[in-house]
Amino acid sequence: MFWSLKAFAARIVGSSDPTPTPLPASVADATAWLVASGQLNIPIAESDENDAIGHQVIERGRHLARQDMWAELSLEMRAADEGRKATPCGQPISELLAFGARSDVVLAAEHALSDGKALSDYDLLGGISELEGEIQNHPDDPMITLVVALAHIDLAWAWRGTAHPDTLPALHQSRCAAHFDRAAALLPKCRAALPDSPAIAAADCALLAGHIDPRTRVADKYEALITLDPQNHRHMRAMGSHLLPRWFGSYEQLEVQALRNAARTQKNWGAGGYTWVQFDAIALDDEACARVDVEYFLEGLRDIVARRPDQQTINLLAAYCSVTLQNRMGQNPRADIARKQICEAANWLIRDHMTELHPLIWAHAANGFNNSLRVNSAERFAARGRRDALKAIANLLRDELRSGQSVTFTPSGLQFSGN
Repeated sequence: MFWSLKAFAARIVGSSDPTPTPLPASVADATAWLVASGQLNIPIAESDENDAIGHQVIERGRHLARQDMWAELSLEMRAADEGRKATPCGQPISELLAFGARSDVVLAAEHALSDGKALSDYDLLGGISELEGEIQNHPDDPMITLVVALAHIDLAWAWRGTAHPDTLPALHQSRCAAHFDRAAALLPKCRAALPDSPAIAAADCALLAGHIDPRTRVADKYEALITLDPQNHRHMRAMGSHLLPRWFGSYEQLEVQALRNAARTQKNWGAGGYTWVQFDAIALDDEACARVDVEYFLEGLRDIVARRPDQQTINLLAAYCSVTLQNRMGQNPRADIARKQICEAANWLIRDHMTELHPLIWAHAANGFNNSLRVNSAERFAARGRRDALKAIANLLRDELRSGQSVTFTPSGLQFSGN
């Protein structure tokens, strides 16, 4: 499918007024305002391959658990884990299967905790007790134990909610701590059985958020995970976020570990290992952004594109430069200097590498790629992403479009026609 901005445009003909026209309330019209008399055509991926694959895998895990096919679930998780299988955007298949297997228990508890009446009618321990029973039924199976440990981590977060820990009621604090404690007790057995498992190493890192020991070196946990699965950029991004002062690190640690990660993953990512560690951190934190080595970050962007030129990655990076980093512009002058230089990369990412638009990636970019975001309407969410992307692309190509040219994105690159 092609999306033509001209469908929205009221042609502006013969105007010589240099004063910018105020942006209309409709963003579709705002995009057309940027286009003026030109036309932009770009193929749009109406369905997201990641969402489709992820949904199927989650449903597979849920089905196996509901049918008490735990042995089959374990075999499929282990095969996916050993093969480092993931969706195109890096979601590990083993972790998606595990989420599906525990989702009935976790989602029911989350619903009860968000609804006072439901909480009074729901046995919050019944579901997790049934999962615990599967450990007894499969005492030597680390994958099933992993599913139960992850369920406890999810339930700990459900009890914590979004409130500051110091303001939580005593019951919530104690239940949250108890679930984290139980997960911490289960994971060593998993690690001992499968020391080379990325899924178990990732669970170890997930546990840090609620059960960190002052002696624990967070970077060591993530280095172990990245060593096991260096192709997955999500691990590097999570490490960077958790090395911010608001979590477990410092700005000095963030920079040192980003450089170390680039050196350790040089064969996989070139300088991209530095960029991935800084990726979410500098979007979240102005001081981290002010301190980032912009030149090396941009070198890493180019190395990532050289190694992953697929449209999922190109849309991710373009949306990051065009939307995510722009969100905090104006908050910190020192950070803005770095942001502006990095945001300029959107020019070559879109002009030289983009061939199709993935609206959901752009929609998530507006929220800083927040994985915990609740999406009430996938259609409206995708429409917002499409709108933001078209506005950014049209703004980037405004000179060509305002001169009356038609710009078409093709697999072989941009094509211009018209005046």
